[in-house]
Amino acid sequence: MSDEANEIKAIVTPVRLDYDFTAGLAATQFLRGLEQKKIIGARSGPGAPVMVPPRGADPRTSELVTESVEVSDKGTVVTYSVIRVPSDNIKFELPYVCINVLLDGAGVGMFHVLQKCPLDEVRIGMRVQAKWVSDDQLSPNVASIDYFEPIDEPDVTYEQIRENT
Repeated sequence: MSDEANEIKAIVTPVRLDYDFTAGLAATQFLRGLEQKKIIGARSGPGAPVMVPPRGADPRTSELVTESVEVSDKGTVVTYSVIRVPSDNIKFELPYVCINVLLDGAGVGMFHVLQKCPLDEVRIGMRVQAKWVSDDQLSPNVASIDYFEPIDEPDVTYEQIRENT
């Protein structure tokens, strides 16, 4: 048998990485807001887009964020993917939909999961709202939003969200 036929192309090996994460001011406000059913973004100044989740600086201009802004838990689907691959850390039954939702008042979309919607009815422009976990399960974690679900509001046109798709 040749060496080429015995070539090892992949291995499976367990990997573990323990680390501490310092959230910083903007992310801390975002996470503390989630445990109060509030979504807190940040921007670098008046007129600048509100980033959700916030960063310490605007990724486009590198300007430090200076203002916290509460945005709605309603938004518009700007992109989505149907997930058909299992993952140990995802609790949703396959297939499910991962969405990039532009929350009302935000200038940047955030990723989450869409539920309570047949796959063939998911579409760009669909209006959705966060479904929060019960009050006793709220924590400073994005998992405080259990998922997003469709709401009875007219779709947003592509022209209105074009810059965010």
